[in-house]
Amino acid sequence: MSDPSTTILAEVRVYPRREILDPQGKAIAAALERLDFDGVADVRAGKVFRIQLDGVDAEEARAQLETLADRLLANSVVEDFTVEILDDEGGS
Repeated sequence: MSDPSTTILAEVRVYPRREILDPQGKAIAAALERLDFDGVADVRAGKVFRIQLDGVDAEEARAQLETLADRLLANSVVEDFTVEILDDEGGS
């Protein structure tokens, strides 16, 4: 059962799939090269969402976050996502 006082802080990272062209990443890589940042082989640009959930444990939070990432935050045709629980206050 969930503890209403539990707070979960998590990050959902959304990024283009490897096989998908990433024009923003390519533009950043080219800019880094022009600025003499040597050794940057590749850049993939993505999005990070920091989300706080109250009243759920870590397992429930992960399930909810994966569902919302799949349904809203990421375009499953061209993007992948990862979910990371950053902080589990109140215990789980």
